[in-house]
Amino acid sequence: MGTNSSNSTTLQDLATLAGVSPSTVSRALNDHALISTRTKQRIWALAREHNYPFKQSMPHAPIGAEGSIVIVTPHMRAAPLPLSHPFFLELLAGIGEAARARDCDLTVSHTAPVSYEDLVLTTTTSRADGVIFLGQSMLHDGFNKLVDTNARFVVWGAQMPGQRYCSIGSDNRLGGRRATLHLARLGRKRIAFLGGSDPEAQQRRRGYLDGLKESGLDEDPMLLLPVEFELESADAALSGLLQRGDRIDGVVAASDLIALGAIRALRRAGRAVPRDVSVIGFDDMLFSRLSTPTLTTIRQDTQEAGRLLVAQVLDPSAQPQSKRLPTELIVRESCGG
Repeated sequence: MGTNSSNSTTLQDLATLAGVSPSTVSRALNDHALISTRTKQRIWALAREHNYPFKQSMPHAPIGAEGSIVIVTPHMRAAPLPLSHPFFLELLAGIGEAARARDCDLTVSHTAPVSYEDLVLTTTTSRADGVIFLGQSMLHDGFNKLVDTNARFVVWGAQMPGQRYCSIGSDNRLGGRRATLHLARLGRKRIAFLGGSDPEAQQRRRGYLDGLKESGLDEDPMLLLPVEFELESADAALSGLLQRGDRIDGVVAASDLIALGAIRALRRAGRAVPRDVSVIGFDDMLFSRLSTPTLTTIRQDTQEAGRLLVAQVLDPSAQPQSKRLPTELIVRESCGG
């Protein structure tokens, strides 16, 4: 029997081709536990080869998978979070490795929710076991409401006041404090902070302010530069400060990408890193080890983050529990000590 372009292949036709009963074919197409993986794979291959209209009966994950997880990235600044962002690529890798270790499949959704209604649709119209949201954006209240539904989900992000949902994230405030204290110990006194309005960057900013206070340094609002998680945004913001004649001698950046933008602006202004200005990033991305100079940074453990995120989705017996992962100061050339 050749490929049927008129979509007239029936369940009985597949049963005859496979040498099994129609009920076995039906169960195989629906990924029934009683049917062996080898039989399922053979029947699905026949269904595809003979143009059987199988999409409506497709299982929630490829044959043999123990589960399925959907990754969703909310809107940030009126646009979906770029999947090309280096930190989220490494976080996705950590999630993917954790899912693979549990024979679980991973799907990155095309959706980018902007409201509570979007969150409900995202978590109720999928056949996956659960959803991992990469970032809170401005949806904190929506996630709190989503707890009252049957949705199984977890959020990568900050721990916030009044939070009812489960989030996994780093100790952002401690990381920002640690970076600032390190620069103060190096003798830096005019330390700028570059970061955005998202919850994680705001917590890193509070840590920066903690570090200034602990070091006896005055807070200067002019050194709090609002930038997004982009190299160009950081470059433009710091260039503006330098053009006004400010003689900063340290930079705490809310991400490694922001730190690289700061270094580019400093070089253009004739300020050497680390001789004139010490720079610290946040994330410890691969390129932070390859940049010139190599970048001092606050490391986030994306492998452990992936494991915890996947476990929260796949372990239905586990009570949702938010966790803060420890951060680590990684000293490299951009601080000079």
